[in-house]
Amino acid sequence: MLKHKIADLFDEPACAVNQAKPENARKKGCATAALAPGAAAGGCAFDGAMIALQPITDAAHLVHGPIACAGNSWDSRHVDSSGLQLYRTGFTTDLTGLDIIHGGEKKLFKAIQSVIERHDPAAVFVYQTCVPALIGDDVETVCRHAAERSGRPVIPVNAPGFVGSKNLGNRLGGEALLDYVIGTREPDDISQCDINILGEYNVAGGLWQVKPLFDRLGIRLRATITGDARYADVATAHRARANLLICSQVLMTLARKMNERWEIPYVEGSFYGIADTSNALRAVAGLLVTRGAPADLPGRTERLIAEEEARAWHRLAPYRARLEGKRVLLYTGGVKSWSVVSALQELGMTVIGTSVRKSTPGDKARITSLMGEDATMFEAIPPKEMYRMLKDGEADIMLSGGPDPVHRPEGPRAVARHQSGTARGLCRV
Repeated sequence: MLKHKIADLFDEPACAVNQAKPENARKKGCATAALAPGAAAGGCAFDGAMIALQPITDAAHLVHGPIACAGNSWDSRHVDSSGLQLYRTGFTTDLTGLDIIHGGEKKLFKAIQSVIERHDPAAVFVYQTCVPALIGDDVETVCRHAAERSGRPVIPVNAPGFVGSKNLGNRLGGEALLDYVIGTREPDDISQCDINILGEYNVAGGLWQVKPLFDRLGIRLRATITGDARYADVATAHRARANLLICSQVLMTLARKMNERWEIPYVEGSFYGIADTSNALRAVAGLLVTRGAPADLPGRTERLIAEEEARAWHRLAPYRARLEGKRVLLYTGGVKSWSVVSALQELGMTVIGTSVRKSTPGDKARITSLMGEDATMFEAIPPKEMYRMLKDGEADIMLSGGPDPVHRPEGPRAVARHQSGTARGLCRV
């Protein structure tokens, strides 16, 4: 079953990369590229699935596997919550050698019961890891029986690390939502201006910077998948009028299948930089009008954009005066390999090179459109070479990794101060 699902995810008809292939190659999707040793370096499939789902703040996230799997790169992503903190607690079945010999299904069932009794979560997500997958634990069946016994949603996430990279795990996380969560509840407050944002994880409170813009336009976020999300909101996401897809390569399959199943159209967008944010607002407003939203929505959107762009440029002026002409070495990857470039260029900075780790051919094409045909793209740079480039003046600044938290005034939408991954609680259950 997992093998067929992975093949389906690789054969993505909405992906521009797949569309550009000859027809015979397109039918095979991306699965023709066999995984090589080390393919999961930088994050395995389990890691990616947990990154995609753990920002659902009122759910318990239970890792079925050895205790070492309870730590993953999500810990360093600083995903913030406006209220509930249950998602900050890590739960694990902590499989031992005896469990591997005798099987871990009974231990998993008891762990799910314990989590529900002690913490009363809105739902329990159970993550399959390599060891129980190799010994044949039937996580789906255990979750079904646990849900019947408790009357609480228990969602299996079948993404053992050995099946592929973090990107594939993100997609498998989206499939778990589609199979077990989205569409399982009906809202009682449907409107013509409801949207979902897919692929937004509220890293360092990024969602809270753009949500007020949608609020001013009367556009309601039915669900964010999954930044600062609540389980019930995600379960009713099928009643949104449109989807805004962020970091498109990750949850494109989810957007396409929601369109096929519930006729929810989607547009791609980005919130990196002034121009990208404005274009995302325009795209959403235009799409909603075709779905029955008030006809004056695009006009109101343009007035909001003009007002906010003027305010943003005014506030950026002192920084631009100091940063204009500075040379930047961008060492990140994926969608940020090109989206951050646009924001830096708006400050008058020159990007001398960008990393393309985990970037798709589509990402690389966007880099070329922003930086020109002579754009410098690299997979990796040795630390000594980075130091040399900075020391010799080839670059003035190096930017690496995700956005860092910044201080904001306290309030309902304020960003929480930085929380280290080591501060998470860890429960053996």
